[in-house]
Amino acid sequence: MRVHTILAGALLAAAAATPQAQTPAPAAPPLALPYTQFTLPNGLHVILHEDHTVPMVSVNVWYHVGSANEKPGRTGFAHLFEHLMFEGSKHVPEGEFDNLIEAAGGSNNGSTNPDRTNYFIDLPSNALELALYLESDRMAYLLEAMSPEQVDGQRDVVKNERRQSYENRPYGMASIVLDELLFAEGHPYRWPTIGSMDDLTAATYEDVVEFFKTYYAPNNASLVVAGDIEPARARQLVETWFSEIPRGSAVEPVDAPPAVLRDVTRRTIADRVQLPRLFLAYLTPPLYAPGDAALDVVSSVLSGGKNSRLYKRLVYDEQVAQSVSARQQSGRLVSTFVIDVIPRPGRTVEEVQRIVDEEIDKLKAAPPDAREVQRALNQIEASFYAGMERVGGFRGKADQLNAYYAATGNPDYFAEDLARYLALTPSDIQAIATRFLPRDRRVELVVMPE
Repeated sequence: MRVHTILAGALLAAAAATPQAQTPAPAAPPLALPYTQFTLPNGLHVILHEDHTVPMVSVNVWYHVGSANEKPGRTGFAHLFEHLMFEGSKHVPEGEFDNLIEAAGGSNNGSTNPDRTNYFIDLPSNALELALYLESDRMAYLLEAMSPEQVDGQRDVVKNERRQSYENRPYGMASIVLDELLFAEGHPYRWPTIGSMDDLTAATYEDVVEFFKTYYAPNNASLVVAGDIEPARARQLVETWFSEIPRGSAVEPVDAPPAVLRDVTRRTIADRVQLPRLFLAYLTPPLYAPGDAALDVVSSVLSGGKNSRLYKRLVYDEQVAQSVSARQQSGRLVSTFVIDVIPRPGRTVEEVQRIVDEEIDKLKAAPPDAREVQRALNQIEASFYAGMERVGGFRGKADQLNAYYAATGNPDYFAEDLARYLALTPSDIQAIATRFLPRDRRVELVVMPE
């Protein structure tokens, strides 16, 4: 009995030690956002995405026009229309656009940049037809309600916005001066999206009407309807409200000369501020081009949080700066990489610039630690998924579907977008910093207290 017991125990122990065939874990599903798309006979491209998580819907319109489509001497029109589009159309009296949306429990907004103008309406899904009616009416009938007096009124609003956001804001003119130094005469990124005071003043009513007729046509727009929808019903409503809008003339693509920096351009300007501020700016690859994603990681390694290289050394260790940031500002034609630092009282711009250059040189000399890169990728990935959790608003799924379609022709570019970050290695980050952050080809702008 004792021998049999020992043998049985040995057999059980052996069986326990023998690896069992493991069922492989199921592969993670590919990152994909289901959608359908179609184009109306008038050229309006429509993208539908169904998401029943909450009973909300987002109607997101991109007009493929921004300040880069403007001409020297006639700047600020794209941003001016961002205001005029909320001032009423033929069947929606002035002030009623917001009233109708708010009465339905929704919200709306818009924005303009050099490459596009977008508008979105987020509201309960049972009010979808209201949003489509409002968007279609201002696409088709804005000019029938727009008067010279209305244009003059919004022109004054934009001028005041320029004073508030740029001319009377501490360091507010720095971004405008930076673009003038980065881009040569004639480049469409040289002038600010808000336009110049002289151009806004000189623009005639006829100029404004012509700009709308050229760019705010269905064949130069894309529409996303995302959220708690039935796609067949949503398509029917889109066709009902947008099909009869006439097609516009074909829009010529932006013709831009190459953007090149051949040496260092340094400028000092005065402002009503207490402390100086340093800006270092470089020309970098366009949005989604090779190097664009890596420069986002470079910016995070340099200034993404309190453990980043520039923050730790400038603000925490040596305490010579009050703040520091680095950012890749991606554009369709070309991007810019900007570092800005505000020294602490008693410290100089030259002192902080020397440290910034030392840290960039270190990044060029040796790859960053794997942990630094992983921390940056974790931040980017978390932000990426946070955006995918929202249907509406800026950078929600509706807006991102439009952005991907405009840039790549593929609305569901989510997996490809994230993959370009996750594939990066520390050596990639070193190589990109070496190539695109040269010390001898950049703009150095200093804002000094008056």
